[in-house]
Amino acid sequence: MDRPGGHPPFVGFVVVLIAASLFGMLGPLSRFAYEAGMEPLSFVAWRAVIATLVTSGFVAWRIRRGRSKLARLGDLAPRARIALGAAAIAAFALNLAVFIAFDRITVALALLGFYTYPAMVAVAAVALGRERLDRAKSVALGLALVGMVLVVASQLDPAAGLRFDLLGFGLALGAALSQTVFVTLSRDGYRAVPTDQAMTVILATTVALSTALALVSGTGATLVFPIRSPGIVPLVVFTGLFAAAIPSLCFLAGIRLIGGTRAGILMLFEPVVGVALAAWLLNEALQPIQVAGGVAILSAALILQRFSRSEEAIRPDAIPVEHRLTGVP
Repeated sequence: MDRPGGHPPFVGFVVVLIAASLFGMLGPLSRFAYEAGMEPLSFVAWRAVIATLVTSGFVAWRIRRGRSKLARLGDLAPRARIALGAAAIAAFALNLAVFIAFDRITVALALLGFYTYPAMVAVAAVALGRERLDRAKSVALGLALVGMVLVVASQLDPAAGLRFDLLGFGLALGAALSQTVFVTLSRDGYRAVPTDQAMTVILATTVALSTALALVSGTGATLVFPIRSPGIVPLVVFTGLFAAAIPSLCFLAGIRLIGGTRAGILMLFEPVVGVALAAWLLNEALQPIQVAGGVAILSAALILQRFSRSEEAIRPDAIPVEHRLTGVP
């Protein structure tokens, strides 16, 4: 539940905004990696490798200092193990889809497609019986739909000088669906696992699945690109630390602190950062109709935030302070 007075916990807002700001760098960073010759699947794998090393080191440090206990998967309830596994697979799917989308369409368009997921989270909450689809939510969903139509229409405008790539935009929407699954499961599905340990499992799953997919698809040679081209290693390390490990921990902590709907809506700060960086670094300024579509999507998110019920939020005073960012039960 909210704090008295109806305000969500401040700490949750801060950690989610940190996550959004850092994730906002991913579009330009991935484009720089692609221009240097790196493939999307290899980028996903190496980003996850660096992030897994960082989070696993953080877990080990916390355990040695006595600040956390190792959560053994075998001790979890079967439902929690399934939820964690499904969330990990969803995280891999969304990463793969969105980074391929970054390679096929502009960063701005990919982010606008991906960030339909807060509305998807609201629909999932209704389907699961957690919320009802009242007038405010209906208006928000309508605005989001109109916004997506405006964004797609801008890509079909010959005067814009842009070609609409159906696969690229479809992958962005597929990433949004995967993120919806991740957020829905991560709220309470495996709360017995501390945040840092859960995220280590999720990131390690991305490493394993990316490697397996590369080998099965015959593109395993792309995985050694950073070894053959060490000049790209600083970019990969920076991405793994500041655009994977740290924001991933913050995002999962935020979901647990303020709920999936609020966390998803606050994460809409990411496309603001991403589009600004893309315009500055990649010369990808938005067309006016794209701006209109983005405003509609952001307006939908604000309506959902303002009128959403507080079933998904948790009472911060029900969780010890030292556990709020780690998810320790």
